[in-house]
Amino acid sequence: MATAIESYVNHTVSVITNDGRVIVGTLKGFDQTVNLILDESHERVFSSAQGVEQVLLGLYIIRGDNIAVIGEIDDETDSSMDMSNIRAEPLNPVVH
Repeated sequence: MATAIESYVNHTVSVITNDGRVIVGTLKGFDQTVNLILDESHERVFSSAQGVEQVLLGLYIIRGDNIAVIGEIDDETDSSMDMSNIRAEPLNPVVH
């Protein structure tokens, strides 16, 4: 898995955690247990009643055992989206 993540370094990624949080930031590094270091990060809080709230986090570390999904984001497409008009139910935590 570490080899696949190497190509994401210095790119914007979206991370979905096991507890259903969505965190977006620039991947600065990771270790052998896939702990991630994100810079300029923010959490996207989804709601069915109002638009997506973006909570600034700054430099942020996510433990590898708390990661459900990680993927690269296209900066151009992401910046053109109007987050205030997106409505969605928050994700439920992962149940093992």
